[in-house]
Amino acid sequence: MILIMANIIVGLIVLACLVVAARHIYKLFKGETSCCGTDLPKVPEKKLTAPIVGEKIVKIDGMTCANCKNRVEMLLDDIDGAAAKVNLHRGSATVKMTRDVSDDEIRRALAGSGYEVQSITQG
Repeated sequence: MILIMANIIVGLIVLACLVVAARHIYKLFKGETSCCGTDLPKVPEKKLTAPIVGEKIVKIDGMTCANCKNRVEMLLDDIDGAAAKVNLHRGSATVKMTRDVSDDEIRRALAGSGYEVQSITQG
């Protein structure tokens, strides 16, 4: 009888751990939780004051969570005359520009960050 009770208790503990893990994985894939350390604060949207002269779509590999999205937006927003909006599910960033921003500038902004630029196309 004691062995059966012990098995039931262990089974319930394992089940509880699986439920918690499944919820975390679900939130991770929806982009609602961070996978890469301390959460960064929500990035305020960068407002461009000059007229927008172009747009580029940057396909980026390595983004997995809202923290990644915030980090990539911050890195791309550091480019003078550019404002980025990341779509985590598509693995891309839309970069609006008030001046001609070269593909090399975009690649340099993300260099060393752990995210890999797959392609850059005109939007």
